[in-house]
Amino acid sequence: MRDIGRRGAVALGVAGLVAPLTLAIGAAAPAQAAPSCTSSTGPYQKQVEKFLGRPVDGKQSSADCKAIQAFQTRHGITPNIGYAGPVTWGVMDLMNKQKAVGKNPNKAGKCPVNKGRIACVDLTLQLSWIQDGKKLVYGPVPVRTGRDGYETRTGLKKIYWRDIDHVSSLYHVAMPYSQFFDGGQAFHSVGVSMWNPPGSHGCVNMTKTDAKKYWSLLKNGDDVFVYGRKPGT
Repeated sequence: MRDIGRRGAVALGVAGLVAPLTLAIGAAAPAQAAPSCTSSTGPYQKQVEKFLGRPVDGKQSSADCKAIQAFQTRHGITPNIGYAGPVTWGVMDLMNKQKAVGKNPNKAGKCPVNKGRIACVDLTLQLSWIQDGKKLVYGPVPVRTGRDGYETRTGLKKIYWRDIDHVSSLYHVAMPYSQFFDGGQAFHSVGVSMWNPPGSHGCVNMTKTDAKKYWSLLKNGDDVFVYGRKPGT
């Protein structure tokens, strides 16, 4: 996803799965050498400076650029030239909103509390957690869901198949700790940043730590509830 000359909200994530049993992308993107920094001031310069703890003057400096570029490189935002554009700020803004949730992700009561143990996925905030009734069991944790055109489907689902060492036969990549809940859509781990654009092919991507914990806490037949709308879709 380009961060210059593009409007709209952030699109997150990189990999996922489209059809039952086999269709997913989860491999980490290869490291790229950082290009030269831009001297241009971006439209979100002040917001980005504040997020990064830089002096907030709204003017691009060499130090600003290097800090922005490091953030872009860490999360796979391209081009990673240190420009404070809409994608970079969108990722940061989402991080701020995720942090503000704290330990009360179901404050609005949108994820059912009458199902016993259930995995909740908030597409709007790109967060997931496991609850048992009103009790928070694990999370919330950041996730990457389906990109535009490959949206993670909303509604009440059930985990129907689990494969700890799943490998996609379409993309020939590993999908550790896969737990399928809707057609080919599943929780599984990936090896890149949870804020790496543009998103999965429908799966709910997680860090290895979180996917492993979900594997230990969930089982076939457990409910999954997906709601909201991912920014940029």
